[in-house]
Amino acid sequence: MAVSFDLFGTLVDVTRPDDPAAAVARELRERDVDVPADWTDAYREPHVDAPEGAEVPLPAHVARALASRGVDAPGNAPRRAVVAAFDPEVAVRPGARDAVAAASEHGAVGVCSNCAVPGLVRTTLVRADLRDAFDAIVASVACGWRKPDARVFERTADALDCEPADLVHVGDSGADAAIEALGGTFVDVRETPPGELADVVASLAASTASAADSDDSSGPNPGGSR
Repeated sequence: MAVSFDLFGTLVDVTRPDDPAAAVARELRERDVDVPADWTDAYREPHVDAPEGAEVPLPAHVARALASRGVDAPGNAPRRAVVAAFDPEVAVRPGARDAVAAASEHGAVGVCSNCAVPGLVRTTLVRADLRDAFDAIVASVACGWRKPDARVFERTADALDCEPADLVHVGDSGADAAIEALGGTFVDVRETPPGELADVVASLAASTASAADSDDSSGPNPGGSR
């Protein structure tokens, strides 16, 4: 078994730009990019034809939005502008550290997070002093799929060396609850008091581990002792 945690809204709260389009535009101008007059419209329009469930990296979207208005951004300006625009202040949510510690006593622990900004998940974990608490980190911008798509949970389970059905996932949205479609277990932090989260996670992790061990011991044993 293993436990994965959503990041934003589950383990941490972060500051976000009130107006993402304006924040990105400001950072583009800082990098000598000629931002079009109708940038807000361009930013809101879809520019990448991605498969259903796929994550579109925000720098790719920004570059395409600029190109749609005839602007060629130099070098990696879109990526640097996006990273700067979404540079967060981070606060760890009540009960989060205890829940991660409790989960780690029963098996592998990871992060499974939707995030279209490259590097933001790791930056957030470092600022929260949580980076070393996890055995695996799966961000949608890196793996290519975003929750609720099954493939992001499958990547997470694989990274934690378990089956999706043996994964306990802790989150704060219906997208996180999609783990249940794969046979896994969902813990909703919106319905679990912070002071009880560690005990709930530990109990589910332990019961899932026991069930997995039972399944292993009851299976066939070709060539083994009788």
